Amino acid sequence: MSYNYDVEIQRPKSKQPIPENAKRVFSGILFDVYHWEQELYDGTRTIFEKLKRQDTVVIFGVLDNGNILLSEQEQPGKEPFIGGLGGRVEKDEDVLTAAKREFLEESGFEAERFILWRAEHPTSKIDWVIYTFVAKGLKKVSDLNLDGGEKIKIKEVSFDNFLEISKEHNFSEKEIVIELQEAVYDPKKKEELKKLFDPKN
Repeated sequence: MSYNYDVEIQRPKSKQPIPENAKRVFSGILFDVYHWEQELYDGTRTIFEKLKRQDTVVIFGVLDNGNILLSEQEQPGKEPFIGGLGGRVEKDEDVLTAAKREFLEESGFEAERFILWRAEHPTSKIDWVIYTFVAKGLKKVSDLNLDGGEKIKIKEVSFDNFLEISKEHNFSEKEIVIELQEAVYDPKKKEELKKLFDPKN
């Protein structure tokens, strides 16, 4: 598998795109709702519905010693969870800029390189892409700058511990769990991922 080291990032297409004739019937704080008329296989027609929201970025920082930065988080109304660092891509903000901003705010680190690991729609019912990055060449430049709805503690773990943590029920980055668990049982996959998370690579 190859990973994107380029700064220009293409947004993947949804497997069920919102058609051009769809109408936005609700505009919320996080989600917009779109409706359109769809012909079915028997010739009848019905209304389809899909949500749309801002894309998000997830960043796993790799220190020079090879350890990976995770976040232990609390947010109002949610059980505590562990995962990467990141958040929402703001309107009119490009994906890489969002990754740099979120990583700095939530970890206090800047990075020389952001490698795009994955970019995917986690569900066909929402027009929403999660971009997962690996950040290398880290330099601590500030304290955490969190909003009022976040409590974050940075956790430094080894690569092998990272694989073990991904088995836990409170590991939030579900879109990468399968790939991480493949590495537990497939030596070739494990070497591939170790190379991705190698700070010297």
